[in-house]
This record gives sequence, structure tokens and C-alpha cells, in this order.
Amino acid sequence: MDFNLNEDQTAYQEAARAFAEGELMPNAAAWDEEKIFPLETIAKAGEMGFCAMYSPEDVGGMDMKRTDAAIVLEELARGCTATAAFISIHNMALWMIANWGTEQAKAEFCPRLVTGEHLVSYCLTEPNAGSDAASLRTSAQKDGDSYIINGGKMFISGAGSTNVLVVMARTGSQEEGAKGISAFVIPADAEGVSYGKNEPKLGWNAQPTRAISFENVRIPQHYLLGKEGEGFKFAMMGLDGGRINIATTAVGTAQAALEASQRYMHERSQFGKSLANFQALQFKLADMATELVAARQMVRLAGFKLDNNHPDKTTYCAMAKQFATDVSFKVCNEAMQIHGGYGYLREYPIERYVRDTRVHQILEGTNEVMRMLVSRRILQDGATESIR
Repeated sequence: MDFNLNEDQTAYQEAARAFAEGELMPNAAAWDEEKIFPLETIAKAGEMGFCAMYSPEDVGGMDMKRTDAAIVLEELARGCTATAAFISIHNMALWMIANWGTEQAKAEFCPRLVTGEHLVSYCLTEPNAGSDAASLRTSAQKDGDSYIINGGKMFISGAGSTNVLVVMARTGSQEEGAKGISAFVIPADAEGVSYGKNEPKLGWNAQPTRAISFENVRIPQHYLLGKEGEGFKFAMMGLDGGRINIATTAVGTAQAALEASQRYMHERSQFGKSLANFQALQFKLADMATELVAARQMVRLAGFKLDNNHPDKTTYCAMAKQFATDVSFKVCNEAMQIHGGYGYLREYPIERYVRDTRVHQILEGTNEVMRMLVSRRILQDGATESIR
């Protein structure tokens, strides 16, 4: 069992770290303050392959393992949490198009999505279908060689600024639940697609979040991903990787908070001595570092399980998402405590780290849902031997 990064992983990490420190870190505070979605910077990330990390090579992707992609995203999140998180969502949605899109759809959408010239939003959540995603009501009715889409989506990252939408819609009856859901790729500017306001949010201000309405949106049949009724399966497969992505971006942000705290403890003095000499703060920093290492290793373990198609991969991804995002928020919050009043000021990045990591405990399935998934599996016969 080797916990060291291999040569390729080290190269990915170094490239992502250099990009984060050169392109993201210097601008993250302004993007947050001014609510700027840095499209040009994301396109630069695309030039490095970061917009198509685990999409297959036949569409121009890097075909990376999920573990390797997690290493890249962690480094990007050290620079800007919100931008790294959007890049992770783009990767997930592109991966779905690349794997289940028709040849026509892949030829139309993938080339510019791979490079980051165009971006894609993932559209699953609805006003009345959050954790219970199988109850969604957006419909897709067959009409000759077309589908007609009607309904609405909520909390969609990048909406209104992206070029493509991956949309889960109901082709079957409401009673069919998850079995009646299909997945589609839709141009973001298709006739009948409209967007709500950019929602004011606690964090993640460097990416827009809007509702989307679909009113008699006609799309060709070849925009269907896979077959009718497979959409929910695709969505859940996407979310396994998405949960690793969100977990690792939280870890990257917490790492930045840990580094800032270590520097601050050496720089700041009280009562005639450096903060680094106070045992209470030493112990706090030790706990932050210990828990963060544990979270990182759990994320990489989940990535390994997903890469190897382990039968319990979904459970490991849920465990990693819940644990890593809880720990990362705690680390950022403790970093604020170490910084005291300065940590509460926007002049310092700590308050942004706290705001940005909080949503990671909610999206891609709330951490309560993660616990539900884990407990459902662990209560089965033999599970305590398999999950360990």
C-alpha cells in the first residue's frame, strides 16, 4: 500500500498549484466581492486540460482517474473555492455527454466544452425536488423526432452564463419515480429557455446561481443521453464522482486556511510572545492538520474505489463527502478563531473560506443524506466486514 503520489500525480499537482497561485489566488477576493464569473480564467484552465480531466480521450479529454482529478481540484481550490467547484461541476456534466451522448451530440458539444471555450451546467434540482431528486417534475414529451421540455430547475451553478445544459427530465409517469427520468443535453440559448436572477448567496459568489425555466423547448431526439429511463442512473453515477469533487475542493480550501493560520501564528504576538508559543493554539493547529490529513486520505480512498468500480463505491463516496466537508468547514472555522477579529474582516481570506466551504455540506446531497446512504448500507448483512 503506497500513499505517495506517483510521477504523473505529482506533475498534475504541481501544474494545478502553479495555476492556482498564478491565476486564481490573486483574483479570488475581487471575484467574490464583485460577483465575477471568471470565464476567461476558466478557459485558461481548459487549455491545461482541467475542463475535461476524466472525459475519455476520444472526445479530447485527459481520461484521468478520479483520484488524479481530485488532486488537481484540491490545488485549484486553494486558489479559489468557487471557481474550482464550478470546474468540477463542468467536468461531471461533460463526462455524462461524452459517455452517453449520441455521436451527433458529442460532435456538436464536446470540442468546445473540452477546451473550456464553452461551459456546461448540471440541471437536476427543482424547487420541490432537492434531496428527493426522483420526484422531479420537469417533463420531456416525445413529439415526432423531437422532445418538448417543460418545467423548471433551481440552484443551478453557472446558469445564465454557460452555453450548454445537461437536464434531467421526466419521460415516464410520476408514479414511475426514478425509472421515468431521462437525461438530455440542451443548448443554453434554446428558444423557450429563460433564467431567473443571480441568487444572492452566502458564498460561492464567483459563480452565478440561477433558476431555469423551460417553456415548450423543442430539441432533436439525438440530444437524449443514452436511452429513455436511464437519466436517473446517469445522474447518480455522476454524483458519485461529484461528491468526491466537492469533498476535495473543500479540503483544498481548508488547506489554504491551515496554511494561513500557521503563518499568522508566527507573525502575530500577544502578551509579549508569538501566538505560536501558546499551547492552546498549538493544539488547535495540530487537530486541524490531523483531521485534514484524515479527510484527504478518505477522499483519495473513495476515488480509488470509484476508479476500480468497487461494489461499495457509492458508500465510500458518500462517506468521503460527508466527512471531508464537515472537517473542512470545521478547519476553516477554527482558522477564523485563531485569527480572531482579523479573521472576520474581508481584508483576510479566512471569512471567505468559511462562507465558501459551508455550502459543501449541502450540495451534491446534504450530509444528512450521505449519512442515510451509509447507514442504509451498513445495516445490511456482512456490511461491517465489507466497509472498513
